Amino acid sequence: MSLKEQIIKDLTSAMKSKDSVKTSTLRMVKTAITNKEIDKGSKDTALTDDEVMKLLQILLKQRRDSIEQFEKAGRTELAEKEKAEAVIIQEYLPQAASRKEIELAVTEAITETNASSIKDMGTVMKATLAKLAGKNADGKIVSEVVKLKLS
Repeated sequence: MSLKEQIIKDLTSAMKSKDSVKTSTLRMVKTAITNKEIDKGSKDTALTDDEVMKLLQILLKQRRDSIEQFEKAGRTELAEKEKAEAVIIQEYLPQAASRKEIELAVTEAITETNASSIKDMGTVMKATLAKLAGKNADGKIVSEVVKLKLS
């Protein structure tokens, strides 16, 4: 069963169990998937699981950014809603890479690219994210680690 099919199946069961938060979140995810398929161009071209995962990572990043903004503005009720959505989206993503895994990947990427200064950050980031593909690495943490190791 593809990731999209799983999301639709879970949406149906959330609607049956009257779980309003999960229902609204999965509807939003399903809509984002449909919109992405429309943007892709071909009528019967479904997104691959990798494309759906990338879309879920984007949606998760949006939720995290919103949480940060709402908390700064003192809007805790909206931040809580976004946190609940983030938890549901995260269920469909693989386990996040640990800081130790990220540090190891950054070290390997620096060695492979012969990076020596902060000017090489883009190259190291690209190599690191390629090594962490499929592990749901947070780009913000990867960036912090790269900056630390290159400075």
